[in-house]
Amino acid sequence: MDRGKSGGILETVKTVVYAVLIAGFVRTVAFEPFNIPSGSMIPTLLVGDYLFVAKYAYGYSRYSVPFGIGPSGGRIFGKMPDRGDVVVFKKPTDPTVDYIKRVIGLPGDHIQMIGGILNINGKPVERQRIEDFIERDRDGNIVRSPQYIETLPNGRKHRIVEYYGDNGPADNTPEYVVPPDHYFMMGDNRDNSQDSRYLDEVGYVPAENLVGRAELLFFSTDGSAFWWQVWKWPEAIRYGRLFERIE
Repeated sequence: MDRGKSGGILETVKTVVYAVLIAGFVRTVAFEPFNIPSGSMIPTLLVGDYLFVAKYAYGYSRYSVPFGIGPSGGRIFGKMPDRGDVVVFKKPTDPTVDYIKRVIGLPGDHIQMIGGILNINGKPVERQRIEDFIERDRDGNIVRSPQYIETLPNGRKHRIVEYYGDNGPADNTPEYVVPPDHYFMMGDNRDNSQDSRYLDEVGYVPAENLVGRAELLFFSTDGSAFWWQVWKWPEAIRYGRLFERIE
């Protein structure tokens, strides 16, 4: 009986160790979970969204592998992101911080905001006004904001929000020229996003800093319940956002 019990414990330990190793491998080379703490990607991503990021999408660098054990100064199995991808990357001015934004400019592109309109390589990007984006502020008041569908030169479409119309703090900018092996990132919440338009804070993002492509929302909560308030979970979960692909 003692041998049987010892054997059973050993098998349990081995199973747990294997599970941990497999989970670590998947997290290292395949998918990693992230959560959204800010509103810079509204309306595409909301505060309280939880998502999976595909780490294999652009290859691997020291910033996409735990403990910085990846290659230094480049990527292996590297692949260029597509314009319009939603990407997690390490902030160039502080690589300890993860940011998530949309790829707007590729190497060599000329990017400029003119009167709230995104211009890429001298041509204004098409945008179509749709219904207002509606949300509640901290006091419970309903807030409506102008919302558009923006169509990038490669045909990718996504929604953007302009809280201050076309007179936001970064709706008129100088022309940016994206350096080789760098990308220009912007939030879909155009008036509330610290992104590549702010060169001293974020600026151009080196290819090395890319962590992965945002793929799938697997959970979302509106923040009305703490983790220990189990009885409030059913009302706090945004069921309509569960298992939604990120476009």
